[in-house]
Amino acid sequence: MKWFGRLALLGLVAALSAGGLVSVQLLRSMPKLDGQVKLQGLKAPVQISRDSSDVTHIEGASALDTWRGLGFVHAQERGWQLEFNRRLMRGELSEILGAATLDTDKLMRTLGIIGMAQKQLQGLSPATQAALQAYSEGIQNAWLSGAVRPSPEFKLLGTQAGGPKGQAWSPEDSLGWALMMALDLGGNWGQEFARLSASKVLNHEQLWQLLPPYPGEKPATTVDLPALYAQLGVYATKGQTKAFPFTAAPNALAQWSADWVRDVGILEGKGSNNWVVPGSHTVSGKPLLANDPHLALSSPAIWYFAHLKAPAGELPGGHQHPALDVIGATLPGLPFVVLGRTQGVAWGFTNTGPDVQDLYLEQLDATQPGQYRTPTGWAAFEERAETIRVKGQGDVTLQVRSTRHGPVISDVQAQYKGLIDAQRYAISLRWSALTEDNKTVEAGMLTNWAQTVPELKKAFIHNHAPMQSVVMADTLGEVAYQAVGKLPTRSPENDIRGVAPAPGWMPQYDWTGWLPAEQNPSLGHQAIEAKGWHATANQNILPPGYAHFVGGDWTTPERFERIEQLLAASPKHSRESLQAIQNDVTSLGAKALLPTLLSAKPQHALGDQALKMLATFDGQMHAQSAPALVFNVWADELSRGLLVPHLGAERFQSLYGKRHFRAAVDGILKRSDAFWCGAAGCPAQVSLALDRALVRISAQQGTDMRSWRWGAWHPAISSHKPFGKVPYLNAIFDVRTESAGDLFTVNVGQYWANDPKEPFANRHAASMRTVYDLADADQSVFIYQTGQSGHAFDPRSRDMAAAWASGNYRLLQQKSTAVHRLLLTP
Repeated sequence: MKWFGRLALLGLVAALSAGGLVSVQLLRSMPKLDGQVKLQGLKAPVQISRDSSDVTHIEGASALDTWRGLGFVHAQERGWQLEFNRRLMRGELSEILGAATLDTDKLMRTLGIIGMAQKQLQGLSPATQAALQAYSEGIQNAWLSGAVRPSPEFKLLGTQAGGPKGQAWSPEDSLGWALMMALDLGGNWGQEFARLSASKVLNHEQLWQLLPPYPGEKPATTVDLPALYAQLGVYATKGQTKAFPFTAAPNALAQWSADWVRDVGILEGKGSNNWVVPGSHTVSGKPLLANDPHLALSSPAIWYFAHLKAPAGELPGGHQHPALDVIGATLPGLPFVVLGRTQGVAWGFTNTGPDVQDLYLEQLDATQPGQYRTPTGWAAFEERAETIRVKGQGDVTLQVRSTRHGPVISDVQAQYKGLIDAQRYAISLRWSALTEDNKTVEAGMLTNWAQTVPELKKAFIHNHAPMQSVVMADTLGEVAYQAVGKLPTRSPENDIRGVAPAPGWMPQYDWTGWLPAEQNPSLGHQAIEAKGWHATANQNILPPGYAHFVGGDWTTPERFERIEQLLAASPKHSRESLQAIQNDVTSLGAKALLPTLLSAKPQHALGDQALKMLATFDGQMHAQSAPALVFNVWADELSRGLLVPHLGAERFQSLYGKRHFRAAVDGILKRSDAFWCGAAGCPAQVSLALDRALVRISAQQGTDMRSWRWGAWHPAISSHKPFGKVPYLNAIFDVRTESAGDLFTVNVGQYWANDPKEPFANRHAASMRTVYDLADADQSVFIYQTGQSGHAFDPRSRDMAAAWASGNYRLLQQKSTAVHRLLLTP
């Protein structure tokens, strides 16, 4: 017993010592908020302060030094986020994560993000190049200063910022990250793939029932796509390969990689809300502007709120600039405020959703390998070899093929294997962002100096991709709306119009040029004044009689219509009323289907009780609501019951999740469609779906409906990369909070119903909320779902989560009292 006691004591001392060492290491890796740090490259001291809202204020003696200061702050607060994103866009994740992420690396190498970024860098003005260089120096020298130490992710994965070469960031990385944002927000090639895949098992009419056009519109093409693809012999036969290669991945990280590669190019759900109210319709007499971009929730968040300040000066190339004084959301990886306000003007984005990506069927020469068909004959693929380093195994060499349209993505997206006949066809991608004259980052710099709506419009002329619907308001009272970005033009003979893969050897399907920026959809002050507001929510934004084809895959208008209802409900709005609209959880999508659900005749023991409860349901998707839970699970079960028999389980699984098919289901029920509902009929499908939903819910939440809650199955999960996919570690690195909303609420809560573990978890929501008050700018407010710090053990990494979920805000002030002060010196 004596020796046992001594051993126990020694074990306790060892454990405490180890814990102490870990604690010391964690504390040393926390962001340094106070004191003084020497930062190489500065020309003069830079003051960094943090206020009670935890907004970071950076003030330098020059714009270049302020951008260096922002680079330092991003490195200290979001060092791992920068490193992961740098590796992601360069196709270098497998170097630290192993073969699990090879799919992702192969796709990124094929798209050639960094190679294009290097070319685009050369086309930017000297001033913008200098800004990117200064910012990169701030990141690089932050690590060299010793003030920034590796966060736990670096230690756990045994790597360092910048990898073996130690290049933590570069100007082309900033341009690459801008392209990655365009990839996330400007993609519709996934919808083209969906039409290609579904066309194998459906006819023309059924295809457009599954993927219907925007309400009130006709399909964008009259071409019979299933007949065309069958005639061309596009599809693989059963004897060639398995119909679908979607087998379970060996681990969660590999599954994330496979899912990410599969879902790139899906625009559905990637939306936002914004609206502007002129002073004639506000309590203060000055404009109000609201914005809540909807993006995949992540930990740390995609945004970092900062205030950048510097005096007027001159940048390389003779660029004379006014004083810099801008506050709002920055993107770690870029040196500018992306969404925010200056002293004079505020702006907010939503995704316009234009068709700026086209897929092409490239016919292969059966007699000469390496050749594809063009309008003038056979041509050789452009080829290059990419070497991917893989942790734990030898290097992998990828042979990348490109055509005159762009990279061949069917080589690296698994969903094409077994779908198309790879002996006869390949699929290439044309994408507006992959052009050397893309100057989106330059637009970002110029917006930060704008003081009026006209100056802001002038700055946005340089925006290329992604195309955004921008609402603007200035302190002079002017408001405006402008879609900013470059739109491809298509020939009148292009009858497919970019909605599905087109024969690449037929010149009628090539792009013919670019639409002049002044012809993009827009709305001036007088028109907005006459209505009282202008709102966008990814709906069809084209005015009546608009002459140009922009796209056909708009988000259905439920969010937009609800915003319009709420804005019309009051003659005068305040900052508080706009905040209430942002947090509204009335689902017009649920209200549209609710009468059908109430007609159900369930057999489940809880069926009558469920219907009685649903009879009083008003479509409010509150976290504590039991009817909201029943409705969403029923809608999922109904979608499966109607569609799986015709698509097949594997095809349905590959298309579902980030695509919800609710418009298809609504149409099927309205038509009482015998094809989709089957011999039993639509009423039977509705009832059976409710039975299945009640079985699912009661199995996990019990049989007492009084305890059922939507929020229990609908937590907002801000997932860490990559540890959000690692058991036990995800409990530390993810940020979770119960949330309200559904796919169609203004306060959106998009779930990915094909997720095997948490199909109703809120994965895609308001990545931030802001309301700008042009009467008193420092009464503007913001919130987002995690916190400023990217260090998982820092309380500041999740201190906004509860406020975000409950609809509260923090002040966004250019003039505020400092809580922390850090001085950077040369």
